[in-house]
Amino acid sequence: MFVDRVQIEVQAGNGGDGCCSFRRERYIPKGGPDGGDGGHGGSVIMRATAGVDSLSPLAHRRTWRAEAGRHGSGADRHGRSGKDLVIDVPPGTVVWDARQQFVIKDLVAVGDQFVAARGGRGGMGNAHFKSATNRAPRQCTPGEDGERRLLTLELKVIADVGLIGKPNAGKSTLLSRLSRARPTIADYPFTTKVPHLGRVQIDADHSFILADIPGLIEGAHAGVGLGHEFLRHIERAGILVHLIEPAPADGSDAVANYRAIRKELVEYKSWLGERPEIVAVTKGELPGATDVQERLADAVSGEVLLISAVTGQGLNRLVQAIARQLAHVSA
Repeated sequence: MFVDRVQIEVQAGNGGDGCCSFRRERYIPKGGPDGGDGGHGGSVIMRATAGVDSLSPLAHRRTWRAEAGRHGSGADRHGRSGKDLVIDVPPGTVVWDARQQFVIKDLVAVGDQFVAARGGRGGMGNAHFKSATNRAPRQCTPGEDGERRLLTLELKVIADVGLIGKPNAGKSTLLSRLSRARPTIADYPFTTKVPHLGRVQIDADHSFILADIPGLIEGAHAGVGLGHEFLRHIERAGILVHLIEPAPADGSDAVANYRAIRKELVEYKSWLGERPEIVAVTKGELPGATDVQERLADAVSGEVLLISAVTGQGLNRLVQAIARQLAHVSA
């Protein structure tokens, strides 16, 4: 099950208490203080890890606790420190403080990590308090409490290219044709409910990651139709491929649909309007697709591709256009 948003509580381990103890051996009736220190509590660490592609492992457990430090004991024996708890999350995970509503860390790349909750320091044993004027201190300190935080984790899919468009525009079919990804495909809107990723091979040495983003509708920027849940996955895509259905089942106009999706992007995040975009009319085998291509070209004042994931028409041209855009973006 794909999960891209969870709320969890993390609890670092408490530090162990310091010990108040005195050396007591035969023939040494008044030995000095020998209370050991408590161990430090373990911390909770979040780490972006390759191969983890969903937050689902975190969805079934509310609280994540690191190990507490052990208490100190006599004979200067220090308590063992608690083990850190490492939580593996997908690259692209944004960690929010759920109470204060601010971003703590954006784990973009594999290997990115941070301490989500720091373990408490261990207390000091009474051996620390021995001095020239106090030869038998009875003072020791307790361990500190570990940090506790309520966190919201959001996954923003990391892809080179994002497929956007209205529901049933042919995004999933195109992804399955260009890559080995196998999203659910059916002839009704909102078949795709979660993002799907696929690797598209340009040539023997070059490839890119293509993301099939669930279909957007008017009002998506305000959360209509789970709009926020879908739009945030577009944020990390280097370029956008905007697919337009030539003859929508609801009778809407293809050019109006293009403008509506563009409006939703800008209303959600204004800078998305500046993201490089390739426009393509899908289902090129249908009558009237060429007319829609020409109308769209006039509307966008630029090139509009005509493709068909069923017949293969224009797919090579689309892949090459994407390759050129990616090369330009990375230059």
